[in-house]
Amino acid sequence: MLPPARLALAAALLLLLHLPAPSAARPIVAAKPAPSEATATARWLAAQNTWGVLSTISSDLNGAPFGNVVSYSDGVPGEGHGTPYFYLTTLDPTARDALDDERTSFTLSEFPLGTCGKIDPENPTCAKLTLTGKLKLVDLQSSEAELAKSALFSKHPEMKDWPKNHHFKIFKLEIENIFLIDWFGGPKPISPSQYLEFGRNQHSVMSS
Repeated sequence: MLPPARLALAAALLLLLHLPAPSAARPIVAAKPAPSEATATARWLAAQNTWGVLSTISSDLNGAPFGNVVSYSDGVPGEGHGTPYFYLTTLDPTARDALDDERTSFTLSEFPLGTCGKIDPENPTCAKLTLTGKLKLVDLQSSEAELAKSALFSKHPEMKDWPKNHHFKIFKLEIENIFLIDWFGGPKPISPSQYLEFGRNQHSVMSS
């Protein structure tokens, strides 16, 4: 029989052999814009995040708001365009709601990016963005559909293998209102046109 010291060493080696491989490190994101650059911060949040909470007018809950965690993309990595695209199925209530009532809001937080440090996600210096507008189907025969597929599948590769019989469709949020908190002093005034036109020749805030 092995002495206790060798038994302990053998057990430790077996444990190491069965440990899961370490997960991939979080990619380094481009630096967060300064609080004085509200539009840049809004576009940065949209470009760097890959998921958020999409809220619809629930047809199952008599018009109550319903928030759902969804994946999205506003462009291929490094080329965010600001408009969020979604890959949704009507087997899920969010898509059904949108087809019945297009009014939607989409909320993002800086917290998942790891750049808020140890502060609470509700702290005003940890940026949060809500885009409100209409959730619309994208015509699958359009050139926009190809752009949307590239945007979605480049950031969410497994989407390509999701079940065909679930009839996933591409949706986009047509933005009508923007609510951004990224510092003390209340929300920053940003118009949809300012938001969408920003960064056409400035890719630094969009890069990952």
